[in-house]
Parts: sequence; C-alpha cells; structure tokens
Amino acid sequence: MAQLPPGIRFITSFSRDQWYRAFIFSLTFLLYASFHLSRKPISIVKGELHKHCSASHEVEVNSYKEYAAQIQPVKKPSNISQCGWEPFDKNNYKQLLGALDYSFLCAYAIGMYLSGIIGERLPIRYYLTVGMLASGLFTAMFGLGYFYNIHNLWFYIMAQIANGLVQTTGWPSVVTCIGNWFGKGRRGLIMGIWNSHTSVGNILGSLIAAYWVSTCWGLSFVMPGVIIAVMGIVCFLFLIEHPKDISCSCTPSSSSKTFLNGTSRFRVQMPILNAKETNKPQDPEMQHLLIDSENCSVSLNSNAVVTGEGRHGTSAISFLGALRIPGVIEFSLCLLFAKLVSYTFLFWLPLYITNVEHLDARRAGDLSTLFDVGGIFGGILAGLISDRLEKRASTCGMMLLLAAPTLYMFSAVSKMGLEATVVMLLISGALVNGPYALITTAVSADLGTHKSLKGNARALSTVTAIIDGTGSVGAALGPLLAGLISPSGWNNVFYMLMVADACALLFLLRLIQKELRCYADHTLFKEH
Repeated sequence: MAQLPPGIRFITSFSRDQWYRAFIFSLTFLLYASFHLSRKPISIVKGELHKHCSASHEVEVNSYKEYAAQIQPVKKPSNISQCGWEPFDKNNYKQLLGALDYSFLCAYAIGMYLSGIIGERLPIRYYLTVGMLASGLFTAMFGLGYFYNIHNLWFYIMAQIANGLVQTTGWPSVVTCIGNWFGKGRRGLIMGIWNSHTSVGNILGSLIAAYWVSTCWGLSFVMPGVIIAVMGIVCFLFLIEHPKDISCSCTPSSSSKTFLNGTSRFRVQMPILNAKETNKPQDPEMQHLLIDSENCSVSLNSNAVVTGEGRHGTSAISFLGALRIPGVIEFSLCLLFAKLVSYTFLFWLPLYITNVEHLDARRAGDLSTLFDVGGIFGGILAGLISDRLEKRASTCGMMLLLAAPTLYMFSAVSKMGLEATVVMLLISGALVNGPYALITTAVSADLGTHKSLKGNARALSTVTAIIDGTGSVGAALGPLLAGLISPSGWNNVFYMLMVADACALLFLLRLIQKELRCYADHTLFKEH
C-alpha cells in the first residue's frame, strides 16, 4: 500500500472535533474582525472631512469651484471647500468630529447592556446575522452622504447612533460561542490569539478606507459596509453555536455543564470521578484561572453531579445577579479606563499623525495601523503570561503600570521623526491593548463560568455584555474628551490618557493584592 501524501497525513492527524474547533475559531475571528473593519473608516476619513488650509485658500474657494466646473467633465459633489466637507470645514471641526465619535460610542455603550440580556434569549446565529446585516446598512449609509451631497450634521450623527446600537450584537455573541467551544486552562493564550481579530479588523479597515479617502471618501464607508453584510450571510450559513449541535465531544468541561445555544439550552450529567481519577493531572483546558473569592485556592472544575433539568431548566441570570459575581465590578471599571485609552487612539491617532508628522490622510491611516500591529502582540503576550502565572489581574496591572510612562514617551518621541514614531506606535499598541484584550476575552469568559454560578453558564453573555458595556462608556468618553482637549494641545490629551491608565490600575489593586497573597500562601504551603 502506498504511503499517504504529507498533506493528507497532516489532515488526518487531527480529529473531527479538533477540525470543528479550528473552524469555529477561524469563523468567529473573521466575523468580529469585520465589525472592527467597519468601525475604522471614520478615523481615516477625518483628515479628509477637514483639511488644514490657509486663510487665502478660504478666500479663493468660490473662484476655485468655478474654474473646476469648467475644466472637469465629471460632476463632483458640490460644497467641497479647500478646508474639507461641510459642515466639518469650520474652525470647530474637532468638536463636530468628536460628536460623531461620541454618538456612536454612547449608543454602543447603552446598547451593550441590553444586548447581552437579549442575546441570551435568542439563537446566537440569528441574532448575530441580523446585527451584521444592519451594521452593513448603516455603515454604508454614512458613505452615501458623499454621493448624495448631504451636508446635514444630524444625518451623520443618526447614522453613527444607529450603527452603534446594532454593532452591540457582535461581542456577546462571539464570546459566548467561542466560550462554548474552548475550555479554561489555555483560555488566555487561545483568546489572546483570537482577540487579535480586533487589530486585524482595524488594520484592514484602515487600509480599505485609506485606499479611497483622497479620491472618493464615500467608498471608504460603502465597501466596509458591504464586507460586514457579506460576512453576516456567511454567519447565517456556517456558524455552529456549540459542540452538541453536531454531536461533537469537544465540550469545554468534563463536569456537569450548561451548553449555550440561544433559546435551546440543556444540561449533561457526568459521573463523579473516583479518587484515583481525580488525582490524575487535569487537562489544562479544564481549569479555572481566576482566584476564588472565598479562599486562595485556584478553583478547578467541580465534580459534583447536577441533575438534568431539560432544555429550558436553567434560567438566565439577572443583571444584578451578574454584578454579584466576584471580580465583575472591578474588571468592568478597569476596562472603562483601559478602553478609554484604546478607543482614543482608535478614533484620533490618524488625525494626530497628520498634525504632527504633516502627512496626508492616506499615509497617516497606513501608519496608524502599526498601533494595531503592536496590539496583536500585546494581546497574545498578555494571554500567555496570565496562563503561565495563573494571575489575570496581576498581568493586566503590570501592563497598565508600564503603559502610562510609555504614553508620555510617545508624546515626546513622536515629534522627533517618523522612525521614532514607528517604534513607539508598536510598543504603545502592545501595552495599551494587552489589558483591554485580556479583560474582554479570557477574563469575561472566566467570570461568566465562575464556580459561584453553580453550573449556570447562561451568565456568560450577560457578564460579557456588562464588562464590555462598562468599558464602552470609557470608549465613548475618550474620543469626546480628546476632541474637547486637543485644541489646547496634544500634550494635554496624552496627560488625560496617562491619568486614565492610572485609574484602571487603581481599580485592580484589590484583586492584585489577593492574587499575590494567595501566591504567598500557596508557596508557604508547599514548603511545609
């Protein structure tokens, strides 16, 4: 018999369950990357909506329009001044652009609290598909303002508000789905890699938007809108919500577990392991990593048997019930300030580079992607370290402690030239996005399956929505404050970001102290 080709041997070396896991990992990665891809254009187009121009240019606008009308056979949108697109061509453009950011992010923050509660009660696949199709519509709607020559500020604000609301369907849905398919012990590394979809989406969104920004900025919104809508159709056709839908044995835990499937949830009873089996080393994918609130032990999966309750036996957790889970409030408030910093960079970095480096909107957009490249490595590094140390809060605290002085260095070094800016973008991206990535993924999933829930895994979507919703409050405040503070100087914006990082660290101090105390007690116990 002939030997199998290497490629076939590679394929058959993985089980059916492993291939399904890889498929869900890749699919949810692409789905949420498309969400961030559709959010990025506004930051790239800002440099085109308002262009820096001299007073002499403003005086010559009318004559320029007359001359352009004579020599250009193709009709261009009217009301285009040398200073940008009306109404953003005035001196108060930073406040107007800040209002666009704030309208999106405020709607996103409010909608996120409702999204997790609604998402728990609906099939994930349908909920996510509708959200992606609607997001594609409202993203493209902003770009249509260019083609239909719309200069009403409220049109753009309403498009941002509507888009912010429908985009809240994404995060609780994909985190719940990925939490169904992957266990806990390696969750930091797995979700650190998986969470790079945020940076990948930002990078792709920047490149796509920058391609058209100088020639036809409307397409900078229309094309991402089409992409996320197409991915919504892919979601409807291919998303598998949890392993039991296809009789897959790769469950996240060997103990009794509630599997999430929108309205269809059921429990599986597993036998209690005997003493010999419990002494065996556990698969790291079967372990919790968050410190238990009542003692200093690292809590492993409970082996207690839970009786079956039917497909609808476990009720969804309430909002207040989710808040009572140990660690939810601390990590939520920490994320508020961490996301404030991250989203200020997301929405204002290209304009900052344009002002400081004196680059055009396209080159500034391309350069800003380096911040997201650093974010990819930061998220993976945070997950890897937290898995190794088994300390989520301490890992976040360490990166936040380093981020504040790095931001100060970035504000000083970025004025020294392009090469220095490139280096600081990569370092700042890693330290700013590392804690943000860890909290929104691994920490949220750990808290959503905390032992205090006694097997009620239906809390995962609600906990994820609470944490990310609170973080989104900071995401709304950051760009708004940047718009208000930046007229007094960019240095003041960086001081605001450093204070936010310090506040994020402050809210984690209690959890960090507990982790360190437990580590000391565990070390002392081993010595005895």
